[in-house]
Amino acid sequence: MFEYYDKDKMLVPIKIWTESIDDIEESCLGQAINLANLPFAHDHIALMPDTHTGKGMPIGGVIACKNTVIPNAVGVDIGCGMAFVQTDIPVNVLRDTMTGSGELIKVIVGNILHTIPVGFSHYGKPQASAVLDKAQSEIERYNADSELIKFIEQGYYSVG
Repeated sequence: MFEYYDKDKMLVPIKIWTESIDDIEESCLGQAINLANLPFAHDHIALMPDTHTGKGMPIGGVIACKNTVIPNAVGVDIGCGMAFVQTDIPVNVLRDTMTGSGELIKVIVGNILHTIPVGFSHYGKPQASAVLDKAQSEIERYNADSELIKFIEQGYYSVG
């Protein structure tokens, strides 16, 4: 992760989870800079490793807002999302450890890609999800946004 900040161009910095700025599409970076100039942007903008140009905001981009909510700021796929989770596993262990199927890092990434549907692919059967179960049990809370209720059921097919 590194931070990109041009105080003449941006109100808040951009934290980018890639090796270098060259890993980001120019148009994606431009969208992130636009976000970094919004008066309600809080602290920083974040770009995840899979970031790429979206319609108005980078896909894989994160914006925390002060006193503002941006419905559907990015993505229309209920399965969109990524989390950065720091571990205590040194990167050289992941790169240098060989398994029967190859480098440990490649085995882990391969298992993730094989197990978790991405984009518009989904599981054939619903998956367990305590979060979605809770939403179903509190369905009356969502009456104001009734057009979104159908997505709760669809979520069981794309939980990662």
